[in-house]
Amino acid sequence: MANKQENRKPLIRIQHLKQYFPVKGKSIFDREIRVVKANDDISLDIYEGETLGLVGESGCGKSTLGRSLLQLYDQTDGLTIYYGRELEELAPKYVLDILENLSSKYKELKELERKEKEAYQTYERLPEGDEKYEALEKARAVEKSRKNLFLDLTRLVGGLLLYDDLNEVSRELVKEYKLKIEVSRLKREIQENQAKIDGTISVLQEKGASKEEIERKTSKYTAKIKENEGRIAKLNKEIQSIQDGIEKLKDKCRKHPEFENYESYKDSGIDLTKLTEDEMRVLRKDLQLIFQDPYSSLNPRLTVGQIISEPLFAHNIFAKNDKKVQDYVLKTMDECGLAPYFLHRYPHQFSGGQRQRIGIARSVALRPKFIVCDEAVSALDVSIQSQILNLLLDLKEKQNLTYLFISHDLSVIKYISDRVAVMYLGNVIELADTDELYAHPMHPYTEALLAAIPTTDPDREKKQVILEGDIPSPISPPPGCKFHTRCKYATDICSKVVPEFEEARPGHFVACHHKLNNGDK
Repeated sequence: MANKQENRKPLIRIQHLKQYFPVKGKSIFDREIRVVKANDDISLDIYEGETLGLVGESGCGKSTLGRSLLQLYDQTDGLTIYYGRELEELAPKYVLDILENLSSKYKELKELERKEKEAYQTYERLPEGDEKYEALEKARAVEKSRKNLFLDLTRLVGGLLLYDDLNEVSRELVKEYKLKIEVSRLKREIQENQAKIDGTISVLQEKGASKEEIERKTSKYTAKIKENEGRIAKLNKEIQSIQDGIEKLKDKCRKHPEFENYESYKDSGIDLTKLTEDEMRVLRKDLQLIFQDPYSSLNPRLTVGQIISEPLFAHNIFAKNDKKVQDYVLKTMDECGLAPYFLHRYPHQFSGGQRQRIGIARSVALRPKFIVCDEAVSALDVSIQSQILNLLLDLKEKQNLTYLFISHDLSVIKYISDRVAVMYLGNVIELADTDELYAHPMHPYTEALLAAIPTTDPDREKKQVILEGDIPSPISPPPGCKFHTRCKYATDICSKVVPEFEEARPGHFVACHHKLNNGDK
């Protein structure tokens, strides 16, 4: 794939994400289990430092996708891989589970390979018709399960999956990983103790305490830090020794024809869907959300200073008695266009645009890496929208932020986004660079959305595209392509086979059986 995404580093990778919500029956006698398919099999990458625009009609699942990425919902299925931190830094427990059960999971993988082969053989034997289409869907489902498990294993062990004795591999990797978990815990303790030292020093200096008194008051924290540093140094030596042994095991696999292929899947991304609550809490400061309604997202009982400083205390960035926190809050307010005298005011004393700036300041104060902007400007006047958009762009440049920008306004999306994803009824149906997508839409739904953008240019020729019919229910979506009930290009295959989300042009992905050629059939 020769496009400019090749050399970019993904921050978040989504693979076959599904987010379903159960629906209650119409009566107590209704035993049918139904679900709303808010997000249905979404796969895409969000690159570090980019703004990915997400656009679609109301109710298509845009906000649900943003919240699912942040793990505010329990993801129904699929993977959400985060590359903002090293795997060893967080040391999640799910990795230990895979490593301890490596041999049994490899057997499970082989069983899925067998079932996949049988499923596709069954599909090929059947005559054309509904039964054949159903067999294809079943075969694809088994294939996805096999691919997911294969990725789970190779992402962690790479080419070592080919070693003859996986129990030996498991023992060595488990020993290494347990030591890394302990190192990670000790490092967090050091950070917490350092924050306590900084807070204590700040308070004592304000009181005019002597150097000796400060040292005495902070000595227990300093001693704990030194103790942990010594333990970390010792553990790192043990880890290095184990890693040398693992390399020897790997050397025995290098001649296998599949070794390089398996090794290429290995990475240090963190699967957010498998984290415990405590593990996810560590990453919360990296992954933030800016809400649509700035007023209801702010606590009316807290001042601006308290609103912005609250997450700083929650994530142990500052101790509550640290006097430096006010300077930091004022600096953050200045970066977000808020005057210093706003510090002790309450949310009801501000306009909508100022409230949104407060919400933005609260998010960026944590110095996050990824922010979901969920309709962040849709509740604001047009003139205020442009100010907030420019603020977001400025913060992105200064802090190297990555945005998922959700909106139903195509003009706003075009202004702020580097790439655009179009959603319809829970699926991403088109994804491309902004200029490419607006100039050459390849999905009929995207074509219709772009045709609906109002223009003030009387000389501009505009193709009118009218979508007939209502949006289908996400509880019982139509078979095949979900858009076929409203698509003027639909044929028989559209109502039976789900189109693959594939790269039609360099960097331009689309899910359609009848792709448009530069916007025209």
